[in-house]
Amino acid sequence: MRLDRFLSKRPEFSRQDVRLLLLEGRVRVDGQAVSDGLCEVSAFSRIELDGQVLQQGYPARYLMVHKPTGCVSATHDPQHDTVLDLLPAAEREGLHIAGRLDGNTTGLLLLTNDGQWSRRLTLPGSKLPKIYQVETAEPIGPEYVETFARGIYFAFEDLTTLPARLEILGSHSARLTLVEGRYHQVKRMFGHFRNRVTRLHRESIGPIRLDQALQPGQYRPLTAEEIACC
Repeated sequence: MRLDRFLSKRPEFSRQDVRLLLLEGRVRVDGQAVSDGLCEVSAFSRIELDGQVLQQGYPARYLMVHKPTGCVSATHDPQHDTVLDLLPAAEREGLHIAGRLDGNTTGLLLLTNDGQWSRRLTLPGSKLPKIYQVETAEPIGPEYVETFARGIYFAFEDLTTLPARLEILGSHSARLTLVEGRYHQVKRMFGHFRNRVTRLHRESIGPIRLDQALQPGQYRPLTAEEIACC
């Protein structure tokens, strides 16, 4: 929200009042005097007027989780354990998932209470590469590489997937890089060759890579560098 709109929503200020307050340098955001009403503020911003706190702001939180298999990407599920159940109850408040994984898919999952950050991360236009380790029931042939790079037509959505990079690691294993996240996309792409995915593990989202020190079910806060990169 723009700072001038935030202030205008308060019943004690008219629009003219807001303009004067800003021009006089009486408004501070996160400790800095701000005169530009177009300044963007959020629920995490501390906003003061003449030293009086109008909004305390609450800390933004960003967590990396090593999602285990059988754990669903949801904040609540009456029948299954969720990724939030991996956290102590006191740490779950306000968190949501940025980039879901299927129940039997493991690897990097991100949790945050910052909606703007998670939208930047997951909007289709961001085209952040997501890297997966894939194991399959049948051998992976060299023809997969060209087909994935060209894109595969999904009749249900009437679309062709964006080019994807496939690196064959072994007869039944590969590393796949996608820049989109269609429903069950990896399984459907391999299904094009009637090859069933037996294991799927996400290594990274954009520049954020799963911390190899994290065991399945463990989590840690993101570093300042990891937060800033998205």
